[in-house]
Amino acid sequence: MDDNRRLPIVYLRGFAGGTRGIDKAVDDPFYGFNEGSVHIRVGAHNQPHFHQFEGPLLRLLREEGYELLVKGDQEAYLAEHTEVPTHTIWVHRFYDRSATTWGADPEEYRLENAAADLLDLIDRVREKTGAPAVILVAHSMGGLICRCLLQKILPERGRAADCVAKFFTYGTPHGGITFDVGGGWAERIRDKLGIQGADIFGPRRMYEYLTPQDRLDPDGPPGDWDARVMPTGPGALPVERVFCLVGTDPADYDVALGLSSAAVGPHSDGLVQIERAYVPGAHRAFVHRSHSGRYGMVNSEEGYQNLRRFLFGDTRIEASLVDYRLSGDEERNGDEDVVWQAEARLSVRGLPVVMHERLAAHWCPIQLDAAPDGQEASVSLATTFLNSGLRQSTDEPMRFILQLRLISLRERHGILHLGDHLEQTADFADTLVIDVGTPEAGPGIWAAWNSDIEGAIRDHHVAGEPRVDEDPTPERWVAHIELPTTAAPLVGRDARIRLVATPWT
Repeated sequence: MDDNRRLPIVYLRGFAGGTRGIDKAVDDPFYGFNEGSVHIRVGAHNQPHFHQFEGPLLRLLREEGYELLVKGDQEAYLAEHTEVPTHTIWVHRFYDRSATTWGADPEEYRLENAAADLLDLIDRVREKTGAPAVILVAHSMGGLICRCLLQKILPERGRAADCVAKFFTYGTPHGGITFDVGGGWAERIRDKLGIQGADIFGPRRMYEYLTPQDRLDPDGPPGDWDARVMPTGPGALPVERVFCLVGTDPADYDVALGLSSAAVGPHSDGLVQIERAYVPGAHRAFVHRSHSGRYGMVNSEEGYQNLRRFLFGDTRIEASLVDYRLSGDEERNGDEDVVWQAEARLSVRGLPVVMHERLAAHWCPIQLDAAPDGQEASVSLATTFLNSGLRQSTDEPMRFILQLRLISLRERHGILHLGDHLEQTADFADTLVIDVGTPEAGPGIWAAWNSDIEGAIRDHHVAGEPRVDEDPTPERWVAHIELPTTAAPLVGRDARIRLVATPWT
Protein backbone atom coordinates (compact mmCIF):
# COMPACT_ATOMS: atom_id res chain seq x y z
CA MET A 1 0.00 0.00 0.00
CA ASP A 2 1.17 3.56 -0.66
CA ASP A 3 2.78 5.65 2.07
CA ASN A 4 0.00 6.47 4.53
CA ARG A 5 1.23 10.05 4.63
CA ARG A 6 -0.41 10.49 1.24
CA LEU A 7 -3.75 8.87 2.01
CA PRO A 8 -6.90 11.02 2.30
CA ILE A 9 -8.39 11.42 5.79
CA VAL A 10 -12.14 11.41 6.41
CA TYR A 11 -13.46 12.82 9.71
CA LEU A 12 -16.79 11.84 11.31
CA ARG A 13 -18.35 13.69 14.24
CA GLY A 14 -20.35 12.32 17.13
CA PHE A 15 -24.01 12.25 18.18
CA ALA A 16 -25.87 15.58 17.97
CA GLY A 17 -29.17 14.48 19.52
CA GLY A 18 -32.48 15.79 18.19
CA THR A 19 -33.31 18.42 15.59
CA ARG A 20 -31.97 21.33 17.60
CA GLY A 21 -28.58 19.66 18.05
CA ILE A 22 -28.45 18.63 14.39
CA ASP A 23 -29.23 22.17 13.22
CA LYS A 24 -26.41 23.49 15.40
CA ALA A 25 -23.97 20.85 14.15
CA VAL A 26 -24.47 21.57 10.45
CA ASP A 27 -23.73 25.28 10.98
CA ASP A 28 -20.07 24.38 11.57
CA PRO A 29 -18.21 23.96 8.23
CA PHE A 30 -16.01 21.21 9.71
CA TYR A 31 -18.45 19.66 12.18
CA GLY A 32 -16.29 20.81 15.12
CA PHE A 33 -12.95 19.25 14.16
CA ASN A 34 -11.58 22.74 13.54
CA GLU A 35 -12.07 23.65 17.21
CA GLY A 36 -9.04 23.88 19.47
CA SER A 37 -8.63 24.61 23.16
CA VAL A 38 -6.63 26.75 25.55
CA HIS A 39 -7.12 24.80 28.78
CA ILE A 40 -5.10 21.91 30.15
CA ARG A 41 -5.19 20.47 33.65
CA VAL A 42 -1.66 20.25 35.03
CA GLY A 43 0.18 21.08 38.21
CA ALA A 44 -0.79 20.91 41.84
CA HIS A 45 -4.41 21.09 43.03
CA ASN A 46 -5.66 20.24 39.53
CA GLN A 47 -5.60 23.88 38.49
CA PRO A 48 -6.10 24.65 34.77
CA HIS A 49 -3.16 26.14 32.91
CA PHE A 50 -3.06 27.87 29.54
CA HIS A 51 -2.11 25.57 26.65
CA GLN A 52 -2.91 26.64 23.11
CA PHE A 53 -3.96 23.67 20.99
CA GLU A 54 -4.92 24.80 17.50
CA GLY A 55 -7.27 21.90 16.73
CA PRO A 56 -6.66 18.61 14.91
CA LEU A 57 -7.45 19.87 11.41
CA LEU A 58 -5.16 22.88 11.57
CA ARG A 59 -2.35 20.80 13.07
CA LEU A 60 -2.54 18.23 10.25
CA LEU A 61 -2.50 21.02 7.68
CA ARG A 62 0.52 22.66 9.27
CA GLU A 63 2.53 19.66 10.42
CA GLU A 64 1.71 16.98 7.86
CA GLY A 65 1.06 19.10 4.77
CA TYR A 66 -2.59 18.16 4.28
CA GLU A 67 -5.08 20.32 2.38
CA LEU A 68 -8.76 21.21 2.90
CA LEU A 69 -10.38 21.49 -0.51
CA VAL A 70 -13.79 22.81 0.40
CA LYS A 71 -14.09 25.77 -2.01
CA GLY A 72 -17.64 26.42 -0.83
CA ASP A 73 -18.84 22.81 -1.09
CA GLN A 74 -16.63 19.75 -0.86
CA GLU A 75 -19.18 17.62 -2.74
CA ALA A 76 -19.25 20.13 -5.61
CA TYR A 77 -15.46 20.31 -5.59
CA LEU A 78 -15.19 16.54 -5.98
CA ALA A 79 -17.77 16.56 -8.76
CA GLU A 80 -16.08 19.36 -10.69
CA HIS A 81 -12.47 18.14 -10.54
CA THR A 82 -11.10 15.10 -12.31
CA GLU A 83 -7.93 15.03 -10.21
CA VAL A 84 -7.57 15.79 -6.50
CA PRO A 85 -4.42 15.57 -4.31
CA THR A 86 -4.26 12.53 -2.07
CA HIS A 87 -3.01 14.41 1.01
CA THR A 88 -6.44 15.94 1.66
CA ILE A 89 -8.93 16.05 4.53
CA TRP A 90 -12.68 15.53 4.11
CA VAL A 91 -15.57 15.79 6.56
CA HIS A 92 -18.47 13.37 6.22
CA ARG A 93 -21.43 15.73 6.65
CA PHE A 94 -23.99 13.00 7.29
CA TYR A 95 -26.28 15.23 9.37
CA ASP A 96 -26.94 17.82 6.64
CA ARG A 97 -29.96 16.08 5.13
CA SER A 98 -31.57 15.83 8.59
CA ALA A 99 -31.28 19.56 9.39
CA THR A 100 -34.20 21.99 9.14
CA THR A 101 -32.08 25.03 8.28
CA TRP A 102 -31.90 24.36 4.52
CA GLY A 103 -35.56 25.03 3.89
CA ALA A 104 -36.54 21.56 2.63
CA ASP A 105 -38.22 18.84 4.67
CA PRO A 106 -35.48 17.10 6.67
CA GLU A 107 -34.97 13.36 6.45
CA GLU A 108 -35.03 11.26 9.59
CA TYR A 109 -31.49 10.45 10.64
CA ARG A 110 -30.61 6.77 10.33
CA LEU A 111 -27.15 5.46 11.10
CA GLU A 112 -27.20 2.87 8.29
CA ASN A 113 -27.86 5.64 5.75
CA ALA A 114 -24.94 7.64 7.13
CA ALA A 115 -22.71 4.59 6.70
CA ALA A 116 -23.88 4.02 3.11
CA ASP A 117 -23.25 7.69 2.33
CA LEU A 118 -19.78 7.34 3.86
CA LEU A 119 -18.99 4.60 1.36
CA ASP A 120 -20.14 6.85 -1.49
CA LEU A 121 -17.84 9.63 -0.23
CA ILE A 122 -14.91 7.21 0.11
CA ASP A 123 -15.44 5.94 -3.44
CA ARG A 124 -15.52 9.47 -4.86
CA VAL A 125 -12.41 10.51 -2.93
CA ARG A 126 -10.53 7.40 -4.04
CA GLU A 127 -11.60 7.88 -7.63
CA LYS A 128 -10.51 11.51 -7.79
CA THR A 129 -7.28 11.11 -5.80
CA GLY A 130 -6.20 7.72 -7.09
CA ALA A 131 -5.56 6.65 -3.49
CA PRO A 132 -6.02 2.93 -2.79
CA ALA A 133 -7.70 3.64 0.55
CA VAL A 134 -8.61 6.34 3.07
CA ILE A 135 -8.01 6.86 6.77
CA LEU A 136 -11.09 7.18 9.00
CA VAL A 137 -10.92 9.40 12.10
CA ALA A 138 -14.08 9.47 14.19
CA HIS A 139 -15.39 10.89 17.44
CA SER A 140 -17.99 9.04 19.51
CA MET A 141 -20.95 7.90 17.35
CA GLY A 142 -18.90 8.61 14.23
CA GLY A 143 -16.91 5.49 15.06
CA LEU A 144 -20.11 3.44 15.03
CA ILE A 145 -20.93 4.79 11.56
CA CYS A 146 -17.50 3.60 10.44
CA ARG A 147 -18.05 0.18 11.99
CA CYS A 148 -21.46 -0.07 10.30
CA LEU A 149 -19.67 0.58 7.01
CA LEU A 150 -17.00 -2.04 7.72
CA GLN A 151 -19.24 -4.73 9.23
CA LYS A 152 -22.58 -4.31 7.42
CA ILE A 153 -22.56 -2.07 4.34
CA LEU A 154 -19.40 -3.46 2.70
CA PRO A 155 -20.25 -7.16 3.30
CA GLU A 156 -23.81 -6.64 2.01
CA ARG A 157 -22.35 -5.19 -1.19
CA GLY A 158 -19.83 -7.99 -1.52
CA ARG A 159 -16.87 -5.71 -0.96
CA ALA A 160 -13.82 -6.00 1.25
CA ALA A 161 -12.67 -3.41 3.78
CA ASP A 162 -9.47 -2.66 1.87
CA CYS A 163 -10.85 0.79 1.02
CA VAL A 164 -9.91 1.72 4.62
CA ALA A 165 -6.23 1.72 5.62
CA LYS A 166 -6.49 2.81 9.27
CA PHE A 167 -9.30 3.62 11.68
CA PHE A 168 -8.88 5.90 14.73
CA THR A 169 -11.64 6.55 17.27
CA TYR A 170 -11.98 9.16 20.02
CA GLY A 171 -14.32 8.04 22.80
CA THR A 172 -16.47 5.80 20.59
CA PRO A 173 -18.99 3.69 22.57
CA HIS A 174 -17.94 0.45 20.85
CA GLY A 175 -19.83 -1.48 23.51
CA GLY A 176 -22.77 0.91 23.70
CA ILE A 177 -23.71 3.26 26.53
CA THR A 178 -24.91 2.04 29.90
CA PHE A 179 -25.55 3.75 33.23
CA ASP A 180 -24.49 3.15 36.81
CA VAL A 181 -27.91 4.24 38.03
CA GLY A 182 -31.40 2.88 37.44
CA GLY A 183 -30.66 -0.83 37.57
CA GLY A 184 -31.03 -1.13 33.79
CA TRP A 185 -34.36 0.71 33.58
CA ALA A 186 -32.83 3.83 32.04
CA GLU A 187 -31.37 1.77 29.20
CA ARG A 188 -34.63 -0.09 28.61
CA ILE A 189 -36.65 3.14 28.45
CA ARG A 190 -34.10 4.71 26.08
CA ASP A 191 -34.07 1.68 23.78
CA LYS A 192 -37.87 1.28 23.84
CA LEU A 193 -38.75 4.92 23.16
CA GLY A 194 -35.69 5.83 21.07
CA ILE A 195 -35.63 9.34 22.55
CA GLN A 196 -33.85 11.62 20.05
CA GLY A 197 -32.49 8.50 18.37
CA ALA A 198 -30.39 7.49 21.38
CA ASP A 199 -31.44 3.84 21.01
CA ILE A 200 -28.49 3.49 18.61
CA PHE A 201 -26.38 3.01 21.75
CA GLY A 202 -28.43 0.02 22.91
CA PRO A 203 -27.62 -3.63 22.09
CA ARG A 204 -30.56 -4.36 19.76
CA ARG A 205 -29.98 -1.41 17.41
CA MET A 206 -26.24 -1.95 17.54
CA TYR A 207 -26.76 -5.58 16.55
CA GLU A 208 -28.90 -4.43 13.60
CA TYR A 209 -26.41 -1.97 12.14
CA LEU A 210 -23.29 -4.02 12.89
CA THR A 211 -24.56 -7.25 11.33
CA PRO A 212 -25.18 -8.00 7.62
CA GLN A 213 -28.82 -8.65 6.79
CA ASP A 214 -28.30 -12.32 5.90
CA ARG A 215 -26.83 -13.01 9.36
CA LEU A 216 -29.41 -11.15 11.45
CA ASP A 217 -31.37 -13.11 14.00
CA PRO A 218 -34.92 -11.67 14.07
CA ASP A 219 -35.06 -12.35 17.79
CA GLY A 220 -32.18 -9.97 18.42
CA PRO A 221 -28.56 -10.43 19.42
CA PRO A 222 -27.47 -13.82 20.82
CA GLY A 223 -26.75 -13.91 24.51
CA ASP A 224 -22.98 -14.01 24.01
CA TRP A 225 -22.89 -11.22 21.42
CA ASP A 226 -20.40 -8.46 22.23
CA ALA A 227 -20.90 -5.22 20.31
CA ARG A 228 -17.25 -4.28 20.79
CA VAL A 229 -15.90 -7.20 18.76
CA MET A 230 -15.01 -6.53 15.13
CA PRO A 231 -15.02 -9.51 12.74
CA THR A 232 -11.80 -11.06 11.51
CA GLY A 233 -10.90 -13.04 8.45
CA PRO A 234 -10.79 -12.38 4.70
CA GLY A 235 -12.23 -9.02 3.67
CA ALA A 236 -12.29 -7.57 7.21
CA LEU A 237 -10.19 -4.65 8.42
CA PRO A 238 -7.49 -6.16 10.68
CA VAL A 239 -7.91 -4.96 14.27
CA GLU A 240 -4.22 -4.03 14.33
CA ARG A 241 -5.17 -1.19 11.97
CA VAL A 242 -7.59 0.17 14.60
CA PHE A 243 -6.70 2.57 17.43
CA CYS A 244 -9.11 3.51 20.22
CA LEU A 245 -8.47 6.55 22.39
CA VAL A 246 -10.14 6.02 25.78
CA GLY A 247 -11.03 8.94 28.04
CA THR A 248 -10.90 8.58 31.83
CA ASP A 249 -12.06 11.99 33.09
CA PRO A 250 -15.83 12.21 33.75
CA ALA A 251 -15.60 15.23 36.05
CA ASP A 252 -14.99 17.69 33.22
CA TYR A 253 -17.90 16.50 31.07
CA ASP A 254 -20.56 19.11 31.83
CA VAL A 255 -23.32 18.10 29.38
CA ALA A 256 -26.77 18.27 30.99
CA LEU A 257 -25.27 20.15 33.95
CA GLY A 258 -23.21 17.11 34.86
CA LEU A 259 -26.15 14.70 34.99
CA SER A 260 -24.67 12.58 32.19
CA SER A 261 -21.40 11.89 33.98
CA ALA A 262 -23.27 11.23 37.22
CA ALA A 263 -25.49 8.67 35.49
CA VAL A 264 -22.73 6.91 33.56
CA GLY A 265 -20.44 6.76 36.58
CA PRO A 266 -16.84 7.58 37.47
CA HIS A 267 -15.22 4.83 35.38
CA SER A 268 -15.94 6.73 32.18
CA ASP A 269 -15.18 9.84 30.13
CA GLY A 270 -18.49 11.31 31.28
CA LEU A 271 -20.56 9.55 28.60
CA VAL A 272 -18.83 6.31 27.62
CA GLN A 273 -17.67 3.81 30.21
CA ILE A 274 -13.99 2.89 29.95
CA GLU A 275 -14.55 -0.81 29.28
CA ARG A 276 -16.95 0.01 26.43
CA ALA A 277 -14.69 2.51 24.64
CA TYR A 278 -12.42 0.12 22.76
CA VAL A 279 -12.37 -2.82 20.38
CA PRO A 280 -10.75 -5.96 21.86
CA GLY A 281 -7.43 -6.58 20.14
CA ALA A 282 -7.14 -3.03 18.80
CA HIS A 283 -4.43 -0.62 19.88
CA ARG A 284 -5.54 1.78 22.57
CA ALA A 285 -4.32 4.56 24.82
CA PHE A 286 -5.92 5.90 27.99
CA VAL A 287 -5.85 9.67 28.49
CA HIS A 288 -7.27 11.69 31.39
CA ARG A 289 -9.65 13.67 29.19
CA SER A 290 -13.44 13.92 29.03
CA HIS A 291 -15.70 12.91 26.18
CA SER A 292 -15.90 16.45 24.79
CA GLY A 293 -15.88 20.07 25.89
CA ARG A 294 -13.14 22.37 27.16
CA TYR A 295 -11.13 19.41 28.42
CA GLY A 296 -12.35 16.98 25.76
CA MET A 297 -10.12 14.42 24.07
CA VAL A 298 -10.71 15.54 20.45
CA ASN A 299 -9.40 19.06 20.99
CA SER A 300 -6.48 17.91 23.14
CA GLU A 301 -2.74 17.58 22.66
CA GLU A 302 -2.91 14.01 23.99
CA GLY A 303 -5.46 13.00 21.39
CA TYR A 304 -3.62 14.63 18.52
CA GLN A 305 -0.21 13.19 19.36
CA ASN A 306 -1.62 9.66 19.59
CA LEU A 307 -3.44 10.21 16.30
CA ARG A 308 -0.41 11.64 14.51
CA ARG A 309 1.93 8.84 15.50
CA PHE A 310 -0.59 6.08 14.77
CA LEU A 311 -1.20 7.51 11.30
CA PHE A 312 2.35 8.50 10.37
CA GLY A 313 4.74 6.69 12.71
CA ASP A 314 7.31 4.20 11.47
CA THR A 315 7.91 2.04 14.57
CA ARG A 316 5.45 0.25 16.85
CA ILE A 317 6.53 -0.63 20.40
CA GLU A 318 4.57 -3.00 22.61
CA ALA A 319 5.45 -3.25 26.31
CA SER A 320 4.21 -6.05 28.55
CA LEU A 321 4.89 -7.37 32.04
CA VAL A 322 5.63 -11.09 31.72
CA ASP A 323 6.71 -14.10 33.79
CA TYR A 324 5.54 -12.51 37.01
CA ARG A 325 4.60 -14.53 40.07
CA LEU A 326 2.38 -12.65 42.48
CA SER A 327 3.30 -12.71 46.13
CA GLY A 328 0.51 -12.92 48.65
CA ASP A 329 -1.01 -16.21 47.52
CA GLU A 330 0.53 -17.85 50.55
CA GLU A 331 -0.99 -15.12 52.72
CA ARG A 332 -4.56 -16.04 51.91
CA ASN A 333 -6.42 -17.00 55.02
CA GLY A 334 -10.09 -17.81 54.78
CA ASP A 335 -11.91 -14.82 53.31
CA GLU A 336 -8.76 -12.66 53.16
CA ASP A 337 -7.17 -12.05 49.77
CA VAL A 338 -4.40 -9.92 48.26
CA VAL A 339 -5.23 -8.16 44.99
CA TRP A 340 -2.46 -6.81 42.77
CA GLN A 341 -2.69 -3.90 40.36
CA ALA A 342 -0.21 -2.17 38.07
CA GLU A 343 -0.20 1.46 37.01
CA ALA A 344 1.53 2.58 33.82
CA ARG A 345 2.35 5.96 32.30
CA LEU A 346 4.01 6.49 28.93
CA SER A 347 5.62 9.71 27.74
CA VAL A 348 7.53 10.47 24.53
CA ARG A 349 10.55 12.78 24.53
CA GLY A 350 9.78 16.28 23.27
CA LEU A 351 6.04 16.25 23.99
CA PRO A 352 4.28 18.30 26.70
CA VAL A 353 1.70 15.63 27.57
CA VAL A 354 1.44 12.06 28.82
CA MET A 355 0.51 9.81 25.89
CA HIS A 356 -1.01 7.00 27.95
CA GLU A 357 -1.83 6.55 31.60
CA ARG A 358 -3.68 3.82 33.44
CA LEU A 359 -4.05 4.77 37.08
CA ALA A 360 -6.18 3.54 39.96
CA ALA A 361 -7.18 7.16 40.61
CA HIS A 362 -8.61 7.25 37.08
CA TRP A 363 -10.51 3.97 37.55
CA CYS A 364 -8.40 2.08 35.01
CA PRO A 365 -5.49 0.28 36.71
CA ILE A 366 -4.13 -2.87 35.13
CA GLN A 367 -5.35 -5.91 37.01
CA LEU A 368 -2.66 -8.51 37.67
CA ASP A 369 -4.00 -12.03 37.86
CA ALA A 370 -2.15 -15.29 38.31
CA ALA A 371 -1.65 -17.14 35.03
CA PRO A 372 -3.58 -20.36 34.43
CA ASP A 373 -1.56 -23.51 34.97
CA GLY A 374 0.90 -24.11 32.17
CA GLN A 375 0.55 -20.62 30.67
CA GLU A 376 2.83 -17.61 30.75
CA ALA A 377 1.83 -14.75 33.01
CA SER A 378 1.56 -11.74 30.71
CA VAL A 379 -0.26 -8.43 30.75
CA SER A 380 -0.03 -5.53 28.30
CA LEU A 381 1.20 -2.27 29.80
CA ALA A 382 1.21 0.02 26.74
CA THR A 383 1.59 0.24 22.99
CA THR A 384 3.03 3.33 21.38
CA PHE A 385 3.98 4.48 17.90
CA LEU A 386 7.17 6.41 17.24
CA ASN A 387 8.10 8.59 14.28
CA SER A 388 11.81 8.89 13.59
CA GLY A 389 11.19 12.06 11.59
CA LEU A 390 9.95 13.88 14.70
CA ARG A 391 13.13 13.55 16.75
CA GLN A 392 14.58 16.75 18.16
CA SER A 393 18.02 15.65 16.96
CA THR A 394 18.85 13.21 14.16
CA ASP A 395 21.93 12.10 16.13
CA GLU A 396 19.81 10.56 18.88
CA PRO A 397 17.54 7.53 18.99
CA MET A 398 13.82 7.84 19.67
CA ARG A 399 13.15 7.94 23.43
CA PHE A 400 10.13 7.26 25.55
CA ILE A 401 9.67 6.34 29.18
CA LEU A 402 7.40 3.83 30.88
CA GLN A 403 6.55 4.47 34.51
CA LEU A 404 5.55 1.31 36.36
CA ARG A 405 3.95 1.08 39.80
CA LEU A 406 2.86 -2.12 41.53
CA ILE A 407 0.17 -1.86 44.21
CA SER A 408 -1.20 -4.52 46.54
CA LEU A 409 -4.61 -4.32 48.18
CA ARG A 410 -5.64 -6.59 51.04
CA GLU A 411 -9.33 -7.49 51.06
CA ARG A 412 -11.40 -9.29 53.67
CA HIS A 413 -14.86 -10.55 52.77
CA GLY A 414 -14.54 -8.49 49.56
CA ILE A 415 -13.97 -5.24 51.49
CA LEU A 416 -10.70 -3.30 51.53
CA HIS A 417 -8.83 -4.09 54.74
CA LEU A 418 -7.45 -0.82 56.17
CA GLY A 419 -5.46 -2.23 59.05
CA ASP A 420 -2.13 -1.94 57.23
CA HIS A 421 -3.29 0.09 54.20
CA LEU A 422 -1.35 3.12 52.91
CA GLU A 423 -3.50 4.96 50.38
CA GLN A 424 -1.95 5.66 46.95
CA THR A 425 1.34 4.17 48.03
CA ALA A 426 3.04 1.79 45.60
CA ASP A 427 4.91 -1.29 46.75
CA PHE A 428 7.22 -0.75 43.77
CA ALA A 429 7.74 2.29 41.54
CA ASP A 430 10.37 2.98 38.90
CA THR A 431 10.71 4.39 35.40
CA LEU A 432 12.13 2.51 32.43
CA VAL A 433 13.95 4.80 29.98
CA ILE A 434 13.79 3.26 26.50
CA ASP A 435 15.77 4.38 23.45
CA VAL A 436 14.86 2.97 20.03
CA GLY A 437 17.02 3.06 16.91
CA THR A 438 15.60 4.43 13.67
CA PRO A 439 14.36 2.16 10.87
CA GLU A 440 17.31 3.23 8.72
CA ALA A 441 19.91 2.40 11.37
CA GLY A 442 18.10 -0.67 12.68
CA PRO A 443 15.53 -1.05 15.48
CA GLY A 444 18.03 -1.67 18.27
CA ILE A 445 16.76 -0.93 21.76
CA TRP A 446 18.58 0.38 24.81
CA ALA A 447 16.78 0.34 28.18
CA ALA A 448 17.73 1.46 31.68
CA TRP A 449 15.80 1.90 34.91
CA ASN A 450 15.80 5.41 36.32
CA SER A 451 17.01 4.06 39.66
CA ASP A 452 20.24 3.05 37.88
CA ILE A 453 20.72 6.39 36.09
CA GLU A 454 22.81 9.01 37.82
CA GLY A 455 21.60 12.57 37.46
CA ALA A 456 18.75 13.87 35.31
CA ILE A 457 17.18 11.62 32.67
CA ARG A 458 17.65 14.34 30.06
CA ASP A 459 21.43 14.05 30.55
CA HIS A 460 21.38 10.27 30.08
CA HIS A 461 22.86 9.12 26.77
CA VAL A 462 22.93 5.57 25.45
CA ALA A 463 26.28 3.85 25.19
CA GLY A 464 27.47 0.53 23.84
CA GLU A 465 25.60 -1.97 21.75
CA PRO A 466 21.80 -2.30 21.94
CA ARG A 467 20.24 -5.27 23.67
CA VAL A 468 20.38 -8.56 21.84
CA ASP A 469 17.42 -9.36 19.62
CA GLU A 470 15.78 -12.46 21.14
CA ASP A 471 13.50 -13.19 18.16
CA PRO A 472 14.94 -14.37 14.81
CA THR A 473 11.72 -13.40 12.99
CA PRO A 474 12.47 -10.78 10.32
CA GLU A 475 11.27 -7.25 11.13
CA ARG A 476 10.49 -8.15 14.73
CA TRP A 477 12.81 -7.18 17.57
CA VAL A 478 12.27 -8.55 21.08
CA ALA A 479 14.05 -7.90 24.37
CA HIS A 480 13.24 -8.74 27.98
CA ILE A 481 14.26 -6.20 30.63
CA GLU A 482 14.77 -7.45 34.18
CA LEU A 483 12.95 -5.54 36.89
CA PRO A 484 15.07 -3.98 39.65
CA THR A 485 15.90 -6.39 42.44
CA THR A 486 13.56 -4.53 44.79
CA ALA A 487 10.61 -5.91 42.79
CA ALA A 488 11.62 -9.54 43.16
CA PRO A 489 9.82 -10.14 46.50
CA LEU A 490 6.62 -8.82 44.91
CA VAL A 491 6.50 -10.42 41.44
CA GLY A 492 9.33 -12.94 41.53
CA ARG A 493 12.85 -12.94 40.13
CA ASP A 494 11.73 -14.00 36.66
CA ALA A 495 9.46 -10.98 36.07
CA ARG A 496 10.45 -9.00 32.99
CA ILE A 497 9.33 -6.11 30.83
CA ARG A 498 8.98 -7.47 27.31
CA LEU A 499 9.58 -4.92 24.55
CA VAL A 500 8.57 -5.80 21.00
CA ALA A 501 9.52 -3.45 18.16
CA THR A 502 8.10 -3.83 14.66
CA PRO A 503 7.99 -1.55 11.61
CA TRP A 504 4.80 0.48 11.26
CA THR A 505 3.55 1.75 7.92
